[in-house]
Amino acid sequence: MSRATVRAALLLAPVALAALTGCGSGGAPAATPPAHVVPTSAAPVPAASSASASASARAASVTPMPASEPVRVRVPSAGVDTSPVLRLGLAADQTVEVPSVADADKIGWYTKGVTPGETGPAVLIGHFDTARGPAVLKSVSKVRTGDEITVSRADGRTAVFRVRELEQVDKKHFPTAKVYGNTTHPELRVITCGGEITDGHRPDNIILYADLVR
Repeated sequence: MSRATVRAALLLAPVALAALTGCGSGGAPAATPPAHVVPTSAAPVPAASSASASASARAASVTPMPASEPVRVRVPSAGVDTSPVLRLGLAADQTVEVPSVADADKIGWYTKGVTPGETGPAVLIGHFDTARGPAVLKSVSKVRTGDEITVSRADGRTAVFRVRELEQVDKKHFPTAKVYGNTTHPELRVITCGGEITDGHRPDNIILYADLVR
């Protein structure tokens, strides 16, 4: 079994226990967003374009990078340029950690998976909003397929990803295998919360799927 396969297997196992959320209350991980988030308007996430297949084919020809932790994340179309990148692991109940409310302006990297640029699905997590107001991914609805996400790494290299697909799903039906399952080339997932506030929380996850292009 390859190193990438082992990492992907480790990544997939714990999160099968609970759907991931990109929004949490305080410093504790949560399976659902907080009940006191500040209402903000969010446009529907656009559907994936017909160019996704050709984009994936181009991405498959890109040489994977060695392991190196992310230090800065830029999503120009969403107005995101944030550093440093937080390190996120698993909480005691085996749910995925999320950034604290105090770090709502930052994005976190799930350390149980690969680093951005390695073969496999690297996972980044950020808040859409918190009790304090809009957060780092507040403008995620502006992202379109074909947009670039740039991740600067500790080794001085930069991994550039192109968004292939955008998905908005009910947290009760979180696509665990699709998000965390093994891939044959370097990919990126960016996850946050979404949906209109219902009973005090956002019921959905918004997931960006992107391929390494250079």
